[in-house]
Amino acid sequence: MARSYTIKGTGGNRSADAIDYPSLLNEQQLAAVTSKPGTALVIAGAGSGKTRTLTYRVAYLLEKGMAPHHILLLTFTNKAAGEMLTRVSQLVPQDVHGIWGGTFHAVGNRILRRYGDLLGYSKGFSIMDREDQNSMLTQVRRDLGLGKIGKKQDKRFPKSSVLADIHSITQNLDRSLDTILNERYLHLQEFFEDIVKILKAYEKKKLASNSVDFDDLLCKTLILLEQNPEVRRHYQEKFHAVLVDEYQDTNPIQSRMIDLFAHQHRHLMVVGDDAQSIYSWRGADFRNIMGFGERYPGCTVHKIETNYRSVPEVLELANESISANIHQFEKNLVPARESKQFLPALIPVQDPNQQASFIGQRVQEVVDELGIAYSDVAVLYRAHFHSMELQMELTQRQVPFKLTSGPRFFEQAHVKDVSAFIRFVANRRDEVAFKRMLKLVSGIGDVTAEKLWRSWLGCEASSPDSPLPESFSDLLLGFRVGARSESDWQQLAYTLDELVEDGAPVAPSRMITSIVKGLYEDFARTAFPNYEQRMQDIDQVQRYSEQFKSLGEFLTKLSLETNSDREQADDDDKVALSTIHQAKGLEWPVVFVIWLTQGMFPSRRALEVDEHNVDAFEEERRLFYVAVTRACDQLYLLYPLYRPGGYGRHDDYFQTPSEFLTELPEDLTEEWDVGTAW
Repeated sequence: MARSYTIKGTGGNRSADAIDYPSLLNEQQLAAVTSKPGTALVIAGAGSGKTRTLTYRVAYLLEKGMAPHHILLLTFTNKAAGEMLTRVSQLVPQDVHGIWGGTFHAVGNRILRRYGDLLGYSKGFSIMDREDQNSMLTQVRRDLGLGKIGKKQDKRFPKSSVLADIHSITQNLDRSLDTILNERYLHLQEFFEDIVKILKAYEKKKLASNSVDFDDLLCKTLILLEQNPEVRRHYQEKFHAVLVDEYQDTNPIQSRMIDLFAHQHRHLMVVGDDAQSIYSWRGADFRNIMGFGERYPGCTVHKIETNYRSVPEVLELANESISANIHQFEKNLVPARESKQFLPALIPVQDPNQQASFIGQRVQEVVDELGIAYSDVAVLYRAHFHSMELQMELTQRQVPFKLTSGPRFFEQAHVKDVSAFIRFVANRRDEVAFKRMLKLVSGIGDVTAEKLWRSWLGCEASSPDSPLPESFSDLLLGFRVGARSESDWQQLAYTLDELVEDGAPVAPSRMITSIVKGLYEDFARTAFPNYEQRMQDIDQVQRYSEQFKSLGEFLTKLSLETNSDREQADDDDKVALSTIHQAKGLEWPVVFVIWLTQGMFPSRRALEVDEHNVDAFEEERRLFYVAVTRACDQLYLLYPLYRPGGYGRHDDYFQTPSEFLTELPEDLTEEWDVGTAW
């Protein structure tokens, strides 16, 4: 029988400078931070210092002697993980670099890089983003000859972007294709068999090209852990403490990953707010946080209810707004701030144009009256099209604003064009990257690109196990291309030569210089009207790449940033126009919430749900709660009384106020009577 031996914690290595937790945390935060090892659910209300609590919990574990490499901190953005770990490093003397901190996808990538060979992948696999997925799915559909009526394309057949969405939903919800089509894509049921064929071939093609999509970083990691006891045991022994941020946003796959990681030591703390669970459309499962106590009987539940963000008037309305939900952890946000003597404004307006006019004028007034910046003001809405009239009005009034929509920096076409060269050098089986490079060569279409790809696969150098070729041009220039393509094809081959030196890839920053000067600058000059701006963007990528010596680290960072993080630094003094979903986690002194009418907010879809299924409607109410809790000082709630008719019609539709407004007690708001001076 083996002898048991326990290594005791050192209790940290500083005493005089130990963190004074009682002076830095409120009573509820302190209870969570200093709780004993075990399973704990921390319900942290809006603006209550959730991130602060989780940060100090990590510091507390380190002070108690837990080694950094035994801590797993799971977040939903790299930014959140980076900020927490930076703060922890400022609190404790230990080197925190050993902590496994990052998004679920980043952790999954890290595990797959080490053990992916058990699933048939080499360590240099590529991570495809959504555009890459679309390209591969298009190729698969063409190879299978599906989606056609005779020789013509069937316009009813789902496009690759839709197929990618369907695939992603089935993966993240861990549900069958048939179920997903019945629930969300009933009009595509007739194509069920063809979709099955495409998705199966897509999986095979990913493996053959040594590529994974973003969802695979979760799903294939889970498969790896569930099917390989030794790998599972390794990480279960490694992670003595598992901490999870924004737990209410986890999907079924993420929930199972968490349970697997925490299985052995049973030291798990999840932090979240059920009242801010608003992402079911992308796979988040509200039942994860509500059912935590059932999965972990005897777990400790902490509630953090002191709000440091909003004035009492806003918080009182917020508490009342969520009270009608049946499925929730009851809590009451308590203000830490004093009153500003401004009740939330309830504002009926004549129509969407008057709604826009009111906001345009009032924004200028609050900026002047309060002495705040335009960037201290936000207008929030349920759907992007709700902002149409407002955008025109603010433009006319010359009020600066920014939209949250549009492609992210690393998803821009010119950035992806340049990164395709780098990806191909790192993974010579990356078909998507290879064919993206070919799009820069004049005269090469899909048919020729496929022939060139097959010619490349016939080269020994295409194998991931073979060394990098001393000269790409010696191989590529032996392939047949048309006279129109010959010059560009030669330049592409010679450019690839410059990306390798002495049998190894050069630094990413050197690669970008060679790509731009060798080929891309001339292409961009003729392809893009805003050529100078795009070249400035690529220059920024090069500057960013200088911090990476390893090609793999640079590409991984690039892929993870492209696929997950939406936060982008923007110091411009502009009013924020945002959907509520994208505003979660942010705050502004002044917030306008617009289009608060039945059918708009709550949405028509939520109103059509069967009366016995309240999930969709309750999530809509949680969305309203998130909207109002973004406001620090002033809150304006607007609803148009009339809505213009459809195209070519002159009649208006009468609008009824949102149920989320009518269920509020009258004394929580001040109604404004908006008139016009003309």
